[in-house]
Amino acid sequence: MTVSTPKSALARTVASLDSLPAALRGRMITWGFTRQVRFAGTASVTFETLAEGRAVLHLKNRRKVQNHIKGIHAAAMALLAETATGAVLGMSLPDTHIPLLKSMHVDYVRRVQGDLRAEASLTPEMLARVASEPKGDFTIPVKVTDSAGEEPIKCQMTWAWVPKKRD
Repeated sequence: MTVSTPKSALARTVASLDSLPAALRGRMITWGFTRQVRFAGTASVTFETLAEGRAVLHLKNRRKVQNHIKGIHAAAMALLAETATGAVLGMSLPDTHIPLLKSMHVDYVRRVQGDLRAEASLTPEMLARVASEPKGDFTIPVKVTDSAGEEPIKCQMTWAWVPKKRD
């Protein structure tokens, strides 16, 4: 069996952490990701899982992300969904390409109870498109649930991938 080298710097970094215990691995992925995507670090978004085709992230209901009614702020909820979808796409892109958020649609359907969890995934068909098309776009499924197991928001995040411009 041949093991292929991950295409993206993000995927190579995540693969290099495979031997760590799960809790430490998640902290190291969070640290590395938020050094590059600083706004996710400002809100203290944390990674549970980041693998090809799947990302699971958390956001604790703490003061710095709360709104006036002590729930997680609407913008912080959208940030969590955007970070999960962007990270899962970033895992599959070659270093020659960049991910770009094209559109974000968020419906706020209920009040948040406690912390949030976001799970984003790419289908095998989506992974095949990223591998074979030099540029493209699609909507990445993401489910955001709160501590009560309910979905306070329903989201659609449409991402594109394009070649990096050469200097």
